[in-house]
Amino acid sequence: MFEKEDYAKVLDRARRKRNNNDYIRYLLIGLAIAGVILILAIIGMALKKGLSGKESKNREVMQTVEAAGDLEDVTIDEEASRQALEEQIQQEKEAEEAAQKQAVVDAYGDLGLVQVSGYLNVRKSPDANGDIIGKMQENSVCQIVSREGDWYQIHSGPVDGYIASQYVITGEEARAAALEQVKLRAVVTADNVNIRQTPELGLDNVVAQALLDERYEVVSQEDGWVQTTGGYISSDYVEVKYALNEARKMDLKAMAINQYHNLLISKVSNYLNIRSTPKDEGNANIIGKLPGKAAGEILETEDGWYKIHSGNITGYVSADSQYTATGQEAIDLAMSSASLMAIVNTDKLNVRTSPSTDASIWTQISKEERYSVVQQLDGWVQIELDGGDEDESTDGAYISTRDNNVEVRYALTEAIKFSPLEELANQQASRRNQIVNFAIKYVGNRYVWGGTSLTNGADCSGFVQSVMKNFGITLPRTSREQAKVGRAIKSSEMRPGDLIFYANSSGTVNHVAMYIGNGQIVHAASSKSGIKISTWNYRTPKTIRSVID
Repeated sequence: MFEKEDYAKVLDRARRKRNNNDYIRYLLIGLAIAGVILILAIIGMALKKGLSGKESKNREVMQTVEAAGDLEDVTIDEEASRQALEEQIQQEKEAEEAAQKQAVVDAYGDLGLVQVSGYLNVRKSPDANGDIIGKMQENSVCQIVSREGDWYQIHSGPVDGYIASQYVITGEEARAAALEQVKLRAVVTADNVNIRQTPELGLDNVVAQALLDERYEVVSQEDGWVQTTGGYISSDYVEVKYALNEARKMDLKAMAINQYHNLLISKVSNYLNIRSTPKDEGNANIIGKLPGKAAGEILETEDGWYKIHSGNITGYVSADSQYTATGQEAIDLAMSSASLMAIVNTDKLNVRTSPSTDASIWTQISKEERYSVVQQLDGWVQIELDGGDEDESTDGAYISTRDNNVEVRYALTEAIKFSPLEELANQQASRRNQIVNFAIKYVGNRYVWGGTSLTNGADCSGFVQSVMKNFGITLPRTSREQAKVGRAIKSSEMRPGDLIFYANSSGTVNHVAMYIGNGQIVHAASSKSGIKISTWNYRTPKTIRSVID
């Protein structure tokens, strides 16, 4: 039997045990409920997220459809994107080109830019009479080495020399102007490179020669050729790059000779006949004359004859070595006879009494002639026209080179068109032709001021007087007095044997020539040219007289 006290303890322990069990049971029930709630919450969130994603996708689809509208609108967007990309590429290309051009200008230290119409002479020394060793075209640039008074010592391309500072801008003004002149150019990498009319090999399409370091603006590039503003050059001999134009070396004698690939030089003292066929038919087949030391291009050889092209004439000359030179002999003769000439490339060019546009115009010259150069000035050239017969000195004849109407370079004399006049049945016409054919025989003989000898030398009026005397026509001694004989006629009325008179800068007649037909004259021109054939309007006539009728 338990005692009362023990029984109470047992009851107390049982009560505490029951309470603990209840606590554990309630705790487990609470945890179970919390777990259920958590699971429901997770399921709810998942459902909500799924619905939300679907709604978002639906909204995305709706937005895309709304933005695109239809297939055409989508295509427009793609085209806009393509155009935007092309514009971006073009902008990047232009930026790259601009950077390249700026780098070209920045490569020059003290940059000078030539501002002339035509070209500026580069001289060996800082002297207006110094030897000309190069030329700089308008907007050409140079590196200024030093300043000496009114001259800049410069380096430009292959040339080191001096230029007049008044024609050059410098500093930031020059750099800004030069940037506009940077262009894609073909820089010649070899000497004596052919410039051709068409992009193909062959002697018949060579139009000029390019020298080492010369620069030509590029027009296009195609199949191994570079088309420039001057013609086509093989891409093997040029480097195409952004560049500025620079000076060109004036090795003009070599340039004159390099224009001929198979050179022929006339060795006669006066004129060598050019014939239409490779045989001597007397006067019948003469179509031109090749002056002494004149040049031609040999096209072919045929039974003791050379077929040549010279000036505007293509025909046959004798291949006899006593009359013509070829090979190295021709080159040597050409080097000794090439002279500086003014070659006019406009129909008429004004001649002034001094190198200034304010000077008076006293005659005009023709593009049909080549005029010997007396001296070169910046923007001007003094030429030789002819010798007077009353005054041994000649007028200063100046032409401007600023408008690119004349090319000044070393050149060789070339053929002139000429056919002997036929002996006509009409007595008067026959007499005129006889006079002309007689005068032509003395072409190539000397000019001597005051002389009247057809063989030993005569001036212009002495030559005409002596020719006419042989046919019983008496003339005064001077051209001024001869211009008063006979009757005045118009140029449209001219016949062989008529006399054409020219005036000096004061308007006084001082030169006379004989018309020989076909728009040509024969005259004792000057101490340098001798008795020669020219075009009748090689300069403006003062008056024309008929003295034969």
